[in-house]
Formats: sequence, structure tokens, C-alpha cells
Amino acid sequence: MEETNQSVVSEFVFRGLCDSKELQAFLMLPFSALYLMTAAGNLLVVLLIISDSHLHSPMYFLLANLSFVDFCLSSVTTPKLTTDLLKDNKTISFGGCMTQILCVHFFGGGEMVLLVTMAYDRYVAICKPLHYSSIMDKQKCLCLVLISWIIGFVHAMSQLAMILELPFCGPRVIDSFFCDIPLVIKLACMDTHTLGTLINADSGVLATTCFILLLISYTYILTTVHLHSKGGASKALSTCSSHITVVVLFFGPCIFIYLWPLNITWVDKFLAVFYTVVTPVLNPAIYTLRNKEIKNAIKRLVGQHMDSRVTF
Repeated sequence: MEETNQSVVSEFVFRGLCDSKELQAFLMLPFSALYLMTAAGNLLVVLLIISDSHLHSPMYFLLANLSFVDFCLSSVTTPKLTTDLLKDNKTISFGGCMTQILCVHFFGGGEMVLLVTMAYDRYVAICKPLHYSSIMDKQKCLCLVLISWIIGFVHAMSQLAMILELPFCGPRVIDSFFCDIPLVIKLACMDTHTLGTLINADSGVLATTCFILLLISYTYILTTVHLHSKGGASKALSTCSSHITVVVLFFGPCIFIYLWPLNITWVDKFLAVFYTVVTPVLNPAIYTLRNKEIKNAIKRLVGQHMDSRVTF
């Protein structure tokens, strides 16, 4: 006989993106391609920044961490989503579901704080250029990145702690392609209205705080840039526009999922796909296409590869 407080449900069943088998089979190729592009793009950015001495600066150190987090965030959901597209029975174990929840909130929460850190870096570089090297030294960068990982971990553990001991004793179908907390807690055999509000508030406080800090930072930066000469501010404005684009792409879906839920199934699924699959592949593209130093680093890497082949 099972003990009280232990879950009787050993696995959950995903309903997936849609009911059409033909459409699911058609989506297999694009989602596989997106994940390969995400992995290749983000890992390329990380390797470029590690290997190229021209990119050993605080801004690129933070960018390398962002690319690594994006790779990890995408890897939590996209590979399973892709393989499930060809399966009739899309299941995940109870432990696997809890692990997905932990990792999504760990990497997602860490990325929110990391984006704030990147905004702070741009604020110091643009608004206090003479003090930049002393303020954003190596130790400070490592500290800021470590803080982002710690906050992400604490946030993820607080989310998991609230649902881990819920009694799951019957319903087990999740109308999505991954274990999203608002959908999982609906399957618990108890009234979870208060708990759902608490969980959304937990995510909402972190997301809202980070978003407000980002708005303040970039407003101050853009005001400073506007007051400077056009020539000296163009490069800074170009860099900030890339950062702002990434912030909008990341926080947009989060706001609708956790802060302003629409409760429309197809909209929720679209936002979840955008948040976990599309955004991680767009970030490296935005930075590489708009960043001259990254493009030069790619050229140097290609040039070195060509030279080594000629020498051989």
C-alpha cells in the first residue's frame, strides 16, 4: 500500500503541439533544424569568445555565458519535443517531469538576471567609460555571473519545492510538449488555486524586478547616448539595440505565460515554443549579425583554418 503524500502517478502524458499526425511529422524536420542551429550557433559563440583573445572583455564574457544558458535552456525541452513528434504515446516519467521544471526555471531565471548584468555592463561602458576597466574587472564579472546562477538555482528550487510533494493520484495528461508548472499543478488531487497564485507570484517577482531594472538601465543608457555626439554614440547604440532586441524576445513570452496568462491553449503553446525553441536560436544570430568584433573573430577563425589546410 502506498504511503500518504507519495505520488501514485509514475509518468505523465504530453498531448503535444497538435492532434494531426501528418502535421507532427512535417514539424519534425524544422524543429530538428532549429535545435541543431541553436546548438551550433550558441556553442560557436562560446568557443569564439574563449579562443579569440580580441574578445576577452567583460561584454563578451557575459555574452558567452548567455549563449551557454540559451543552449542549455533549449536542450531541456527541444530534443524531447522533436522525438515525441513521431510518437503516438508521448510520456515522461515523474522524475523526468520534475527535472524539466527544475532546469527550465534554473536556466530561465538565470538568464533573466544575466540580461540585467549585461545591461549593467553597457551602462558602465557608456555612462562611465573612464571608470569601466576598474568597475568591470575580471573578479566583478565572475561575481555577477555567479550571482545570476545562484539566483536561478534558488528560484528553481523554490518552484520545485512547492509542487514536489503534491498528491498526483489520477489525471496525468499535460496539454503541452513539456512540463510547465501551471499545467502540472492542475493535475494534483487537491485545490491548487492558492498554490498556483503563489507559484506565479514567485516567477512574477523575479521577472518583473529584472524587467523594471532593464527598462531603467536602457532608458538611462539611451538618454546618455542621445546627449552624446552621433559619431561617438553610434557603436554604443548599435550594441544596445542588440541587447534590447534580445530582452524583448525573452521577456515578451514570459510576461504572457506567467504575469498575464491568456488561458488560450494554442496561444500558450505558441509562446512556449517561442520561449524555449525559437528565442535561443535567435540570440546568437542577433549578436553575430550586428556585432563587428564577432564577425571579425569568425573571419579570423576561418582564415586560420584555411591557413592550416594550406600548410598541411
